[in-house]
Amino acid sequence: MAGGRPRAFDVDEVLDRALEVFWRQGYEGTGISDLTRAMGINAPSLYGAFGNKESLFKRVLDHYADGPARYIREAFAEPDARGVVERLLHGAADATTRPDCPPGCLTVQGGLAASAGAEAARDELTSRRAAGEAALRLRLEKARADGELPADADPDDLARYFITVYQGVAVQAAGGATREELHRVVDLAMGAWPAGPAAG
Repeated sequence: MAGGRPRAFDVDEVLDRALEVFWRQGYEGTGISDLTRAMGINAPSLYGAFGNKESLFKRVLDHYADGPARYIREAFAEPDARGVVERLLHGAADATTRPDCPPGCLTVQGGLAASAGAEAARDELTSRRAAGEAALRLRLEKARADGELPADADPDDLARYFITVYQGVAVQAAGGATREELHRVVDLAMGAWPAGPAAG
């Protein structure tokens, strides 16, 4: 009878709870018992709905991208490249210091320290961070081609620089930096935006 019972929990709600646990404790620091306690479901229900811990973590990362980190997608909708970068970095300063969320960023901190058993999760996070940098590089390449950036601007270096600042914002937030301090860091970083006449 139990096997045919309909799912008795809200998927988004339990993913919210799992997200908070992974965010606070990292992938490796989170056990199945931590997850079942926070999610309010038993282990068979967790495995039945989400598969193993690694599969759940990937679902949580997608949920994170649609929730606390949706500012990233919104930043890329800005009409000009400088607006993309500025909104991305200021968005990070806001998102990593939200009072209703753990400090820092799940994708930056979630798998920084990982043993061999957590390699898959670490690789998933590395891949997602690399995809973010690649997306920014493409946007900056388009900006140079469109004349938004000077002809001698290097999209590779700019993307790497601004992503490094972006990740640094998250690390600083996790260490206790305030929102105001991080916004000032972003303002300083934007001073590196290439100046000079754009190619015509």
